[in-house]
Amino acid sequence: MKFFVTATDTDAGKTLISCGLLNLARQKGLSTLGLKPVAAGAEDLGEGLQNSDALALQAESSLEPSYAEVNPLVFKAAIAPHLAAAEEGRRLNLDRLAGLVRGQLFKKADLTLVEGAGGWRVPLQGRQTLAELPKLLNLPVILVVRMQLGCLNHALLTAEAIQRDGLLLAGWVANNSGEPMDREEDNFQTLQQLLPAPCLGRVPRLEEASAEVASQYLNLPGSA
Repeated sequence: MKFFVTATDTDAGKTLISCGLLNLARQKGLSTLGLKPVAAGAEDLGEGLQNSDALALQAESSLEPSYAEVNPLVFKAAIAPHLAAAEEGRRLNLDRLAGLVRGQLFKKADLTLVEGAGGWRVPLQGRQTLAELPKLLNLPVILVVRMQLGCLNHALLTAEAIQRDGLLLAGWVANNSGEPMDREEDNFQTLQQLLPAPCLGRVPRLEEASAEVASQYLNLPGSA
């Protein structure tokens, strides 16, 4: 099983949900691999620039990939990837990036998750967006929806864009990463009715936002 994980917006909880799904798969005895091809926002703690989201995915990967295999493109500034690349005088080569990810997909873990950056249409280079990556790799998509005011529009537009790009929306997850949402249950029921994919879980606001705790609220694709 291989999927691309995107979200309705930045800080929607892609990494928490991705790590929760990987953790759940490991609990079931499955091999796992989490990838973060592009990450902006990193620190050098003695081993070069490393991003916290990529490190979390690496920790949930039973195949024990190196950091560079998990996150081949990392930038220091926590800004849009194309801006971070320009700031460092670097270019984002989509074909090369797809080749690096494809090499990891050959490892054939039972569950591989390729986590995006921000939302679906994050710019990369020129007119290219990160949405081109799952298209090149033909990966079905898991959508993380941050449950907040405006999420209905964001979720439905993102789902439409994914399908318009010719990819399968394999599932979605409702994630409450902030304060309780007014009429959250009504909004959740609306999403269940309108999104053209099964709900893989509903994660409440967690006091301890760990992969293991998040896994308790999730289902693997195909088992929801």
